[in-house]
Amino acid sequence: MGTLYQEPPPLLQDLKVTVQDATLLFLPQESERGSMFLSNIDQVLNFDVQTIHFFTANPNFPPKIAFKKIQNALQKLLVTYDFLAGRMKLNQETGRFEFDCKNSGIGFVVARSQHTLDELGDLVYPNPSFEQLVTKRMDDTLQVEGHPLCIVQVTAFKCGGFAMGVQTNHATFDGISFKHFLQNLAAVAGGKPLAMVPCHERELLAARSPPRVTFPHPELLELKIPIGQEGENDQIPNVFDNSPQDLDFKIFSLSEKDISNLKAKAKEGPTSGKGKPTGFIVVSAHVWRCKALSVNDENNLERLSTILFAVDIRSRLNPPLPRSFTGNAVLTAYATAKCKELEEAPLSKLVDLVSEGAARMTDEYARSAIDWGQVYKGFPHGEFLISSWWRLGFNEVEYPWGKPKYSCPLVYHRKDIILLFPDMDESNGGVNVLVALPHKEMAKFEGLFYRFLSS
Repeated sequence: MGTLYQEPPPLLQDLKVTVQDATLLFLPQESERGSMFLSNIDQVLNFDVQTIHFFTANPNFPPKIAFKKIQNALQKLLVTYDFLAGRMKLNQETGRFEFDCKNSGIGFVVARSQHTLDELGDLVYPNPSFEQLVTKRMDDTLQVEGHPLCIVQVTAFKCGGFAMGVQTNHATFDGISFKHFLQNLAAVAGGKPLAMVPCHERELLAARSPPRVTFPHPELLELKIPIGQEGENDQIPNVFDNSPQDLDFKIFSLSEKDISNLKAKAKEGPTSGKGKPTGFIVVSAHVWRCKALSVNDENNLERLSTILFAVDIRSRLNPPLPRSFTGNAVLTAYATAKCKELEEAPLSKLVDLVSEGAARMTDEYARSAIDWGQVYKGFPHGEFLISSWWRLGFNEVEYPWGKPKYSCPLVYHRKDIILLFPDMDESNGGVNVLVALPHKEMAKFEGLFYRFLSS
């Protein structure tokens, strides 16, 4: 029941990647949009994220042909996603970040590796050398105006397979809208119409005027600093704060059977019966217990632990947002309990707490959280965040040369973020739990993980 993901043989330390070409792609004409409004959710997500999509060789689409199709499709998509060719800027009058939609271009980089895709080994196990498959800055190779909101690097392997590494500013897309972008990229590359016409009306998530904070928001950190106005030396202790630490790193694999067993266990307790728990809910409850109790503070079971997790609010608002909404339509839900309860309560109780955290995200609660961001800025605030890539379905996108062999985030080791991501074959229904903790905490987490899984 549950397995510790077997560490692969020694990972390639150097993929021997050389850049062959780097260019900027522009709209065929200037965008009519001067600037794009960014919601209070977008405002706090002003950082870059990277994903890598691996493709096996297809004799009908050797890398040179596939790369040209990707390049042409990206250029065509800029007509639809005009803001991507813009830049993030701070509006000095409003004190808010916005997209300056001046046609400054997105990055497109062509590279080659001296290795085959098979020589990379296990793609599920994050390899630090995968950083070579993503271009994070363009000013090393080109004279670039500002920092591009999107950079795509395509890297050919000796076997004919290739990787597509995509860096975007998180303010451009959440996970759902990024998948729609990939589906549109795949469709246009295949000469088809858009898979989904995006909705760019980010004003749909604007704060109310005047803002009305109608709920307490312990999941948000109160900072009475106007958005965008924090100084360089301001210390913001939020969940995105990244301080270097010496951490152990492990992946715990849960099979579809393990998840079914957790669901069954969640129905056994006296407080169950509040709806059918999802795989995400039961895995999150299990991980929450292990993470909270792994902290080396055994004598303080009265300590409160708070788990944070993202909830898609598209269908929760009244009226609902269009499914094709492009911006960040996710808010942070939370659950809080004393460590004593996390240790002694049945799984059903913890599942109820996580479920209640998700159910709390009604239209009014979401609007209140957005308004909170208008008043206090409102960074997520808790012990740790579960970031789930499990059900996003990037592997399901059908390109002319086939679906990706695997799609994954470029992984960073953070003790305050635990990642859930799918196995190589998503149809198996299992999930990988990626954890980074100090050595003593990791040893304790591992013991708790299997103890509570089997008890």
